[in-house]
Amino acid sequence: MVKTAKLIFDGKTFELPIVTGTEGEKAIDISNLRAETGLITLDPGYANTGSCKSSITFMDGEKGILRYRGIPVEQLAEHSRFVETAYLLINGELPTREALSRFSGLLNDHSLVHEDMRAFFEKFPRGAHPMCILASMVNALRAFYPEIPERTEEEEVNITFSRLLSKIRTLAAMSYRISLGHKVVYPRHDLCYCANFLNMMFDSPVRPYTIDDDIVKALNVFLILHADHEQNSSTAAVRLVGSSRVNLYAAISAGIAALWGPLHGGANQAVVEMLQEIHDCGGDLAPFLSRAKDKNDPFRLMGFGHRVYKTYDPRARIMKKMCDIVLKKLKQKDPLLDIAKRLEEIALKDSYFIDHHLYPNVDFYSGIVLRAIGIPLNMFPVMFAIGRLPGWISQWKESHEDADWRLHRPRQVYIGLKQRDYVPVDERG
Repeated sequence: MVKTAKLIFDGKTFELPIVTGTEGEKAIDISNLRAETGLITLDPGYANTGSCKSSITFMDGEKGILRYRGIPVEQLAEHSRFVETAYLLINGELPTREALSRFSGLLNDHSLVHEDMRAFFEKFPRGAHPMCILASMVNALRAFYPEIPERTEEEEVNITFSRLLSKIRTLAAMSYRISLGHKVVYPRHDLCYCANFLNMMFDSPVRPYTIDDDIVKALNVFLILHADHEQNSSTAAVRLVGSSRVNLYAAISAGIAALWGPLHGGANQAVVEMLQEIHDCGGDLAPFLSRAKDKNDPFRLMGFGHRVYKTYDPRARIMKKMCDIVLKKLKQKDPLLDIAKRLEEIALKDSYFIDHHLYPNVDFYSGIVLRAIGIPLNMFPVMFAIGRLPGWISQWKESHEDADWRLHRPRQVYIGLKQRDYVPVDERG
């Protein structure tokens, strides 16, 4: 027997079905609400609204759980590589050795970018933000790589997925190199995904880049931790734009644009900028903590709290460990990390932060790891985008295969003026 919730309106009782997920999550199905009652729901920011059923990522914000296709993110960060995790998200299962080899081969085959795209890069103003460039270039890929009618739909889709995953790192590295006025470094067939990216970013004729396994591991972990996160802002944008049945490149470009914001993909950049501000002011945390608690002060402690997690972000624990490993390996002593650790120690004991569920999130430490690796500050959101790409692809794919698919078209509650007549321009007061 299907459980229902009862809504009483205008003396009538309406029964709304209860949908239960595999982990016990319950939702009220309101898909027929307007047709049956004339009502809609109002939920600013969609904090209580489920837009879809999904089998990709499970989150429990109260317990600090994150799983991709049922596998805890802690296990993936420890044992997997980003390419393998991307395959898992997109295809639903971990690849066999043969499937992983085939997938890696596809990524290698599609790693080069059409040479004509370099003209696009060179026309951007030198100070253009890399996220602006990346969103534009991903959208432009559709023009350079149109569909081939001779291929089956499945072949075309798989090649498009591989092309995007492979080329996004090449596009990111190219944008960085060209912004510096340096020669573009091409991908190498003998390097894995993350090592290839690092080499394209930092290799130089005067100082060849040395591949370090610990740094490659750190980048793999960073990308894995950002690979998907349920229906966040950028993923919702990919699904919304994709619901109009645009091509995948356009939908992913929309996701990149949504990710650009400081409250989403730009959060780790904002954390480093905040830590730098504290450092420049002498390292005294007291005034910043006081401002963060003042409801009349717009200042926020970046990297604390999360829309979903009401306890410690599980990704933050993993990123904190990688932070220590990377800095030790590179023999770096980062004063910003010292400030971050002091800030975390105080916040975890402070009743204000505990009562408001303001625990460190993944952005709190990921920026320091990227900074140690040598990634410039304005490239931080780009790194997030590279990591989130397999999640966006898997979400787009799932929505396209959904039998209950509908064009996304939210409603509104109108609060403007009632009907009034047009007034000719000479009669207006």
